[in-house]
Amino acid sequence: MVHKGIYLLVSLVVAASQLYGSGMKSDTIPLPGEIRLSNFEKNLDSLVHLWYVRQSVPDERSEMVEDVEDVEVIAEFPDSVYIDRLSRIPSLLELSYNRIVRNYIHVYTKKKKENLEIMLGLSDYYFPIFEDIFDYYDLPVELKYMSVIESALNPRAVSRVGATGLWQFMYGTGRMYGLTINSIVDERRDPIKSTHAAAKFLTDLYHIYQDWTLVIAAYNCGPGNVNKAIRRSGNKRNYWDIYYFLPRETRGYVPAFIAATYVMNYYQEHNLKAKPIEIPLAVDTLMIHDDLHLSQVAEVLNIPVKQLRDMNPQYRRDIIPGKSRDFSLKLPVEYASAFIDLQDTIFAFKDSIYFNQNYKITNPVRSSYVPQPPSGKTKLYYTVQPGDNPGYIASWYHIGLSQLRYWNNIRSLIRVGQKLVVYVPPEKADYYRKINSMTFEEKQESIGKSTARKEEQVLIQEAPDSDYIYYKVKYGDTIWDIAKKYPGVTDTDIMRLNNLGINDHIHPGQQIKIKRKS
Repeated sequence: MVHKGIYLLVSLVVAASQLYGSGMKSDTIPLPGEIRLSNFEKNLDSLVHLWYVRQSVPDERSEMVEDVEDVEVIAEFPDSVYIDRLSRIPSLLELSYNRIVRNYIHVYTKKKKENLEIMLGLSDYYFPIFEDIFDYYDLPVELKYMSVIESALNPRAVSRVGATGLWQFMYGTGRMYGLTINSIVDERRDPIKSTHAAAKFLTDLYHIYQDWTLVIAAYNCGPGNVNKAIRRSGNKRNYWDIYYFLPRETRGYVPAFIAATYVMNYYQEHNLKAKPIEIPLAVDTLMIHDDLHLSQVAEVLNIPVKQLRDMNPQYRRDIIPGKSRDFSLKLPVEYASAFIDLQDTIFAFKDSIYFNQNYKITNPVRSSYVPQPPSGKTKLYYTVQPGDNPGYIASWYHIGLSQLRYWNNIRSLIRVGQKLVVYVPPEKADYYRKINSMTFEEKQESIGKSTARKEEQVLIQEAPDSDYIYYKVKYGDTIWDIAKKYPGVTDTDIMRLNNLGINDHIHPGQQIKIKRKS
């Protein structure tokens, strides 16, 4: 499946693309505040809700808002300065410059300035992880800046199309690259495992294009869209040559990446300061072999459960399903020894609350519901005779078929000899008691129905010079009823001749073929 990436900055991409294609002058470019940001802005805003961010900058929100509104302290430079600075960044990727790139630089350095400073602080934690993994796969380490536009370094980021995590994997692509994704665990949120998956995906894309700029574009919109753009451009393989053949959401992705690379290297020149985020850099990873709830760990070791969630964002319901396979648990290094010493206590702590064992093994229970008899009625019993069906019985007792089924909990076929409960008016009880001793013909005549003997003259058709008789099924007939009308014929004979199975039903008007007996 194709990785669809994340539609970050959708409105910004459209606006920037329109500006670039319309030939507008630089002094007519809208201010950053006029450009609508979508997922990137949302992910930046959600960073402040992470536990370790709140612990690090709990009382500085008002000051940061004042700073961002003071536009005069935000430095802005001519194009020549941006071009020169980009040329000084050591990179295997081509860092081109144009109006679209400048637009993104202005967005990063002016819009959401306070939250961007938080993201700069988070980069001290995440970028070393990314660099180490990319170096292992022999990838350009500057690809780490893709995470800025993908998720704003928010491991819980979710796009409007469902892409999730730091690297914004769609479900299918995440599974294809070995990430576990289910109702309890989503390893797209795991910083280490998702980065390994991203590195593998980027490696595969590079084997296709041999060009890192095209790789970045394909990461966002999928190789299918990039291949289509290459064909439509006359097989050109330069990003800017295929720019207008790419989906509109993707056209700004590479410029956004270039601008993010610039800002992460030159943020100080724009009077931006990284907010120090106190994520525990010294962590220990323990392998869990049994089901465990994060609240069990938090309460026994006295760790804030929100801190454990931020350190282990892949567990969607705070549950580590260790019984299915081994899963990791990250803890601040100072708590690792305590966990090992108290692990029996931790696993047993409130386990009946977090993992109710009563529902592990259970059997279905037969319903104890007993239909309530109607008031003021006399209860009688009818014994089912061969050829009877619920419709006949209901008509003989002048009751509804649904009532008969309800009183006797009838959900399938009735059987010969079965006793059925019926409720009748007390003044007519003696009359209805006689029904049990009547023949089928007498019961039918009691409700004004023609007997089977009279109808046979019409319903039985004999084909001249034929070995077979054709019987037209009437309402209420069963195969057993029909067989009784012909000496020497059994219901099995009829079923075999008419290709009927034991569970097949016949219906009024159906022609039944019967072999004539000599």
